[in-house]
Amino acid sequence: MQKIGKQRNGKVKLPKGKRVAVNIGCDFDAQSIWIGSFNLTSPAYMSRGEFGAEVGAPRLLKLFDKYGIKTTWFIPGHTVDTFTDICKEVAARDHEIGHHGYVHENPTTMSYEEEDKIMQMGLESLAKIGVKPRGYRSPYWDFSPNTLSILEKYGFKYDSSLMGNDLHPYWPRPVEVNADKANVFLKESTILEIPVSWYLDDFPQVEYITGIQEGQRPAQDIFERWASIFDYACDQEEGACFVLTTHPQTIGRAHMIQMLEKLIQYMESRGAWFATLGEIYDNFYEE
Repeated sequence: MQKIGKQRNGKVKLPKGKRVAVNIGCDFDAQSIWIGSFNLTSPAYMSRGEFGAEVGAPRLLKLFDKYGIKTTWFIPGHTVDTFTDICKEVAARDHEIGHHGYVHENPTTMSYEEEDKIMQMGLESLAKIGVKPRGYRSPYWDFSPNTLSILEKYGFKYDSSLMGNDLHPYWPRPVEVNADKANVFLKESTILEIPVSWYLDDFPQVEYITGIQEGQRPAQDIFERWASIFDYACDQEEGACFVLTTHPQTIGRAHMIQMLEKLIQYMESRGAWFATLGEIYDNFYEE
C-alpha cells in the first residue's frame, strides 16, 4: 500500500437551524457480551443480558418514540437468534441496524478465515430479520490487520469502532507499527470512520463486574460529561457529530434511562439533529 500523509476528515451537512449531528447508538449485546467477551455464563450474568432484551430494549424504543428519534442499533448475530422478536421490533420501528459480530468476539487475534466466518455468521443472522447492514461496529472497538479489507469485501459503507478523531468522521488508515523508527500510515480505506469514544460509552462507567470492573458511577456525573462534550461540539466545531454508545442492559436501568431522557431534552434545546449513523454517512462532506 502507498504511504500517505495527514488524516482526511470532514463535516456533516446539518439541516437548517441544527448545530450538531447526534447519534444515539444502542449496542444490543444482550447475553452475547458475557459469553464472547468475558466468558461469564452463570445464570446471574445471563439474566443481566436477558434484562437488556426483555426490559431495557422496550424502554428505549418507547423513549425514542416519545421524542421521534431514529437511532442506530448494532446487534450481534447471537442476539438476533436468541431474542428475535425484539430485534424485529427494532427494525419495524425504522431504527437502523448494523453488524456487531456474532457472539461479541474479539477480532484482534483471529485469522482472516476466522474473522471472515464471523462476518458471514452475523450477516446471515441479520438477514433473517430482513436487514442488510451498511455499517459495522467491532464488538471490541478494535481491529485485526484484516478487518478493514473484510469490511471492504462485504461492501460496508462506514465503520464506527475507532478513535482517530472525536467529533468528525474521517478515512481510517492502516498503520505500519515500528518500535525502532517512525510508524508509517498507509493508504486510507474506502470505509468512512464515524468515531467512537470511551468517554461516550455507558458500559464501562456503569456495569459492575466482580473483580474486573467497578462501574456504578453516579448518573449525574455521566450526564455532566456527556453534556460537556456536546457543548464543545456546539460551540467550537462546525459540522460535528456526537456519537453516543449505550447498551440496553445498562442505559435501560431506571436511573440511567431518566438521565438519558434529560440529556435528549438538553441536546434538543441546543439544536441537536438526531440522526442514524447512516444519515451521518449520507451527509458527510469534505471541503
